[in-house]
Amino acid sequence: MRKIPPLFGLTILSLTALAEARPWTDSTGRQVEAEYSGMQGDSVLLKLASGQTVPFPLARLSAEDQAFAKAQASSPAAMPAAATATKPDAARIPLEKRTWPQNVIVPAKAVEIAAISENAADRKYVYQSEAFEFSSQAKLAGSVMKEVARTFEATKFLIESLPWGVQCKPPEGRPRFIAALYETRNDYIAAGGPEMSGGVYSSGDKIFKIPFQSLGMEKRGQTYFKDDNYSNGTLIHEITHQLMDDYLGFLPKWVVEGTAEYTEMLPYKSGTFRADGHKSGIKQDLDEWQQRGFIPDIGSLEKMITMNRDQWDAECETSEKMAAMYHRSQLLVYYFSHLDGDKKGTRFIKFMEAVYGQVAELRAFFADPRVKMMEGGRFSYPRDFPPPDRDPATAPFKNLSILIDERPYPKLAADIIAGYKDIGIKVMVK
Repeated sequence: MRKIPPLFGLTILSLTALAEARPWTDSTGRQVEAEYSGMQGDSVLLKLASGQTVPFPLARLSAEDQAFAKAQASSPAAMPAAATATKPDAARIPLEKRTWPQNVIVPAKAVEIAAISENAADRKYVYQSEAFEFSSQAKLAGSVMKEVARTFEATKFLIESLPWGVQCKPPEGRPRFIAALYETRNDYIAAGGPEMSGGVYSSGDKIFKIPFQSLGMEKRGQTYFKDDNYSNGTLIHEITHQLMDDYLGFLPKWVVEGTAEYTEMLPYKSGTFRADGHKSGIKQDLDEWQQRGFIPDIGSLEKMITMNRDQWDAECETSEKMAAMYHRSQLLVYYFSHLDGDKKGTRFIKFMEAVYGQVAELRAFFADPRVKMMEGGRFSYPRDFPPPDRDPATAPFKNLSILIDERPYPKLAADIIAGYKDIGIKVMVK
């Protein structure tokens, strides 16, 4: 079950007349009773019987409901006496007004640390920053925990600052994202961490698990210290998965890994991402890949873009093949973000906004009072109110046509080669 995101962002027009509930039908025929509560960008705001108001993409409604919403929005009764100013949120800025950030600096208040509990016998020390809760097996000084939290909070701030429109929301029932910090690698592996990994986000329990060593922490005497020069790359990659958890089921695997590789490649130091340094970041990564024997090769473009989860796993049977798949994913995400078409990432931004529509639809479904949650993450619902499509064979590919934009794959491959050539990079695509 997901919480509906707070309605930040654009000014929302509230009705002066009392709205009435009515049935709303989406493009698949599913219906929900809700009140019209205004427009937010390209979404209509629906107030459910539970009292929650959720944004729903206008384009996903029936033609009749789209016409009704547009009529309500243009009605004089819908104009408020005074517009309500709300906190800016880049995620819902109109697509045509979104821009790529330059330096992204985490706010100081986000990394203020509170020690919640300390239990030496159980080896459990709990700390909190603005958006994360950290469970550590050893006591950490506030300054050390602040250094750890800075990377987590900065990554969240980065993702929400990018024009992809991602809203990072903790899992239902949790006010914060959860990270478990393990004192030794043996502790980490015993808790389910993969043996060859430096850290992992588990989508099952929604917990980021990582050993101290991967946080750049080392013990000197009886005290743990943080090495500011330690590389945070792998950490940022996995944090990105955690923060985008709601979106993962609606994205092809190459986008899942490519977006994480993208955030990982951006120059970062002490709470600041140089988001405008993406070109130097991709070139540096390519240099490192080539030094390790990798060739900038996307392989079969159509196969890569349309690959399902099982096919991806089959392609990643060795660590070397997995690394190659990650690199290909990064090349694709970077291309669509910076080199495609108008070089402003317009197609990719539209694609991600359509994915947000799928996320919002699922959030609205779970917020409906007719949906009952049960133990083990199971839920029940009426037969006439089925959940949105979450089939891994279909849901991640519903919006690919926005990216492809009617281009045959040979034409798209040529565009990718030309796009990289313009920035001095030779990429091979089949």
